[in-house]
Amino acid sequence: MVSFEMNDRKKIGLGLTGFGIFFSFLGIIFFFDKGLLAMGNILFISGVSLTIGPKSTMQFFMKRQNFKGTMSFGAGFFFVVIGWPILGMILEAYGFIVLFSGFWPTLAVFLQRIPILGWVFQQPFVRSFMDRYRGRRVPV
Repeated sequence: MVSFEMNDRKKIGLGLTGFGIFFSFLGIIFFFDKGLLAMGNILFISGVSLTIGPKSTMQFFMKRQNFKGTMSFGAGFFFVVIGWPILGMILEAYGFIVLFSGFWPTLAVFLQRIPILGWVFQQPFVRSFMDRYRGRRVPV
């Protein structure tokens, strides 16, 4: 079985990723504040690169099947920085879904193991919905 070694660099990376998601959420709550959204994007990208390493980050974002998601996410970040946060967030959301669509089944299994939340995800209606989309990938 492969062990996941949690060193200090990965801990900091997970923290930065969490703060990036938090700042992006705050930016959306505060009517698409471009400063918070830009800070969230920077923290998210730096957190991902610290968590999986710079080489793996570049390989992930430069894969041929992830090219559409990478360009969409990058264009969205650019639009957030120049002051068009709504268009930027729409592009980023699309890019995020395309980039990380392969991780949804893993996330579903993880959510089913959380004590209270797992009960909700194990209900027949939710489970049938998740089983229907398990293993699918957003078309590239």
